[in-house]
Amino acid sequence: MKSMIIGGIILIIALMAGTYFVAGDAFISDDYINALTFLGAAAIITISTFVVLKYINQMKNDTASGELADENWDGIGEYKNAVPTGWAIAYIGVIIWMFWYFTVGYPINGFSQIGQWNEETNEYNAKFESKWQNPNEQTLKAMGQSVFLVQCAPCHGVDAEGINGKAQNLTKRMSKEQVEFTIRNGSNHLVDAYPGGMPPMMLQDDKDISDVSAYVASGFKGEQPAAFAACAACHGDNGEGMPMVGPNIKAYDDALVLAVLKDGKKGLLGHMPSFESRLNETQERALASYIRSLGDK
Repeated sequence: MKSMIIGGIILIIALMAGTYFVAGDAFISDDYINALTFLGAAAIITISTFVVLKYINQMKNDTASGELADENWDGIGEYKNAVPTGWAIAYIGVIIWMFWYFTVGYPINGFSQIGQWNEETNEYNAKFESKWQNPNEQTLKAMGQSVFLVQCAPCHGVDAEGINGKAQNLTKRMSKEQVEFTIRNGSNHLVDAYPGGMPPMMLQDDKDISDVSAYVASGFKGEQPAAFAACAACHGDNGEGMPMVGPNIKAYDDALVLAVLKDGKKGLLGHMPSFESRLNETQERALASYIRSLGDK
């Protein structure tokens, strides 16, 4: 037994030294909670070690006694000894605690981390929308810039000029190549705002496609090509679009930006995923206001 006690003490010292080596910096701080935690760890290690040693010694030295039960398994029988009182109380206590924990302490149907997060998010959004219900244009631009830097800059860049040409340069209009790609391939991804979509190759002649692409990319400057009539049927004579029919292809208005945020965008430069539910309505308007303020450079 003496050697076991010495071994237990050595084990306790080794465990405490290991604990201090791993997390010692936390225990020497001014925070008394860390000190109490370390003392608690020491107590648990010490008590656990000596309890284990006690039962190991008991198993080595105690002899079984009492009346054997009639049943046996492969010649191994059980004594009809009573269950230890302490063990029985602890067992019943754990069961009682379990029922209390699941019904009163922390009801399994009374709390949800996801539910709590949703409640707090909805509460915050309600306060946000109430506070910024009628922001002026200057406020919208400032708010939109913050939203842009967090949500959009990873692809479009902090200067909104795109990164390595893999995202739309929002400081300029669509390039002639982008317009031509849309004419040739169609655009059917803004399904909620413009359910009709745009079928590909509404213009068949290469010269018509080139002329219309150049006209739209220039910002509708110069003489309007006759072939633009095919586009005006949905986008209007001035390119400012028609609700539920065709988006504004002249400027980044609220309807267009909100539609792209909801449904994403597919085009010559790649695929932009949907940002639905990431922003509230005020933030979406603010983002549209900021993008419009970038203007042509």
